[in-house]
Amino acid sequence: MRSDKILIILGFIVISVIWGSTWLAIKIGLESIPPLYGVAIRFSLAVLILSLIMFLRKEKLLLDRNSIIVYITLGISSFSIPFALVYWSEQYISSGLASILFAVYPLVVAVLSHIFLSNEPLNPFKITGILIGFIGVLIIFWKDIHIGDVNTLAMGAIILSTVLQGISLVIVKRRGMAMNPISMNCGGMIIGIVVMYSLALMFEDYSKLHFDEKGLGSILYLGTFGTVVTFVTYYWLLKRVEAVYLSLTSLITPIVAVFLGTIILYEDLSPQVFLGAALVLLGLLITNGRDLIEILRKQSFMIASQKDLTG
Repeated sequence: MRSDKILIILGFIVISVIWGSTWLAIKIGLESIPPLYGVAIRFSLAVLILSLIMFLRKEKLLLDRNSIIVYITLGISSFSIPFALVYWSEQYISSGLASILFAVYPLVVAVLSHIFLSNEPLNPFKITGILIGFIGVLIIFWKDIHIGDVNTLAMGAIILSTVLQGISLVIVKRRGMAMNPISMNCGGMIIGIVVMYSLALMFEDYSKLHFDEKGLGSILYLGTFGTVVTFVTYYWLLKRVEAVYLSLTSLITPIVAVFLGTIILYEDLSPQVFLGAALVLLGLLITNGRDLIEILRKQSFMIASQKDLTG
């Protein structure tokens, strides 16, 4: 029992640190590999690893109509366009700022789930958290909004990425919950890399690909640790802890990203960004408040009942 708790804690640390560090790895990799090719090659490596796992486990891709819809959804609105937006954006804004803006993703999911999923309505906690997080985003944007300015467009692209990822998650919740997560994501990534290689060939210069130490290191890290390790760990945790606990990693990853960006790339964020980030993270915490309180109440009740039985 105690060993399980230790493994769960280690799992949280692993996904929080790795997800927090991927923003830095993307930034470094962009010095050698253009954004569209970067996304395509990253997921190509991940598909090879996931395919090997499926082969060893004797699993196959489902090819029924529903599964194909899920693959296409993931491929377009999760594993291609949103990542392309993130990679493109990090050419113009810091990795720390990108991670802070992407932290609104759970708030976007809360809104879209209320609209499209009847069993996940908004409550006062979620509404308050979303409003606070939205104010935080406005503060981050406020001083730097200049219509047509590339930095403003880059920040907007990150927000658009969260919306697309949120749409993807809602559709998968409706159609893909019974699917095997490894094969589901492998199928989605296959669609994603077809989209990304097509876009890369159309819009990027192949001669600008440089598989030097930074380029290869970024691809290897993002494809293995940043995709496969975090994915496997996440679903391992999801079977052992409440989903609301896992969502709290969104509070930690921006902190990790800002810290790494500051000490390694010497990125400097303004006090305005830190104020906005604090409100975004507070909004995330409040959004999950009701669920956390309910879970803690249940756990307290179970502990008290066990004591009564043993006493």
